[in-house]
Amino acid sequence: MVNVFVTGATGFLGGELLVNLSKRKDINKIYCLIRAGSHKKADLRLEKIFACHADVLDLNRIIPVPGDLTQDDLTECLCSNKDLEDIQVVVHSAANTSFSPIYDTLIEQVNILGLEKILNWSKTLKKLETFLYVGTATICGKEITNRIIKEDESPDLKSTHLVKYTYTKMMGEIIIANHLPKEKVLIVRPSIIMGDSRPWIPRSYVIMWALASINFLRLVPVNANAQLDVIPVDYASAAIVQLLFSKRKYGVYHISAGGKSCTTLQKLSEVIESHFPGRPRFMFVDRELTREVKLWSRNKLNGNTRLNNFPEYLNYWHKEMNDPGDLRILMGGLDPYLSFIELGQVFDNTRLQEDCTIGLPEPAHEYIKRSVDYIENIDIFEDALDS
Repeated sequence: MVNVFVTGATGFLGGELLVNLSKRKDINKIYCLIRAGSHKKADLRLEKIFACHADVLDLNRIIPVPGDLTQDDLTECLCSNKDLEDIQVVVHSAANTSFSPIYDTLIEQVNILGLEKILNWSKTLKKLETFLYVGTATICGKEITNRIIKEDESPDLKSTHLVKYTYTKMMGEIIIANHLPKEKVLIVRPSIIMGDSRPWIPRSYVIMWALASINFLRLVPVNANAQLDVIPVDYASAAIVQLLFSKRKYGVYHISAGGKSCTTLQKLSEVIESHFPGRPRFMFVDRELTREVKLWSRNKLNGNTRLNNFPEYLNYWHKEMNDPGDLRILMGGLDPYLSFIELGQVFDNTRLQEDCTIGLPEPAHEYIKRSVDYIENIDIFEDALDS
């Protein structure tokens, strides 16, 4: 029986991890770092996670620890908590995953400084067996394009990044190597996590926001045939938990669709299109048209724009948006997602298949059929500012 400490337990992936861990009989207690001002408020946040899909919450086994990764004295608070002295497994899944540059300072505070606080406390645990770090496969940077990428290619300090988030996750792996012995570290790198393969409302619309925005636009400046490595959150969680309790030959694993289960935006659009009658058909154009779309949203286009070749879409945008400026906000949030799509990155999952029995994930263009209707519930303009 092991005692586990989890960060990020109320997040998209972290919530799934917590629920999966709670169902294991070989786990004694699970302590969860919860951003809350009191134990009562922390309990309520946990209850919301378990109520989402009617899972059973046992507060005798799942114990909230109020705290925040941005808290200056977090390490000291954890060290002084006697209940945490027997922790054997730390699962660090907390992160600020925003792609928006307006959150860059906060992203570094959470993803780098917050990690260091957890590591400094973890080093004091006499019974620590495994420190599991949830990273991301996209730490490989933007130079590698249109091919399958292996785990050993990262982290690489010479790589450059589209967003601060992936940079901080790369630095996280480097920082961990300087704090803990290699044999105690397990790094998992999920690829793009979107939705849930089960026929219910996903716990979060993270990433699905981008798909909903693309579905709204219909005229999209991106290469829709670029390979896209997407997995559902339930697969990501199940794979991570299985790895945690398996005999492992490696210290780093991609949790990914790989070459056999990856998808493309073209395939996803073909599934989505028929569910939203009345909208124009999907039209994918080159990325250079992005600038003209943004100029159109500011009423600054001259008469020679290539956008005039697509009057159906311009009329549709006028009809659907009261203010053309809404399109500028939408494109601002969507831009980094389109850039990631253009990279055509696919992540090798041979290690995962070698050391686990989970098998390959279902391709996104297949499982999205069970949750495509939920895309309509996403407020794309409100969420654009937080993406």
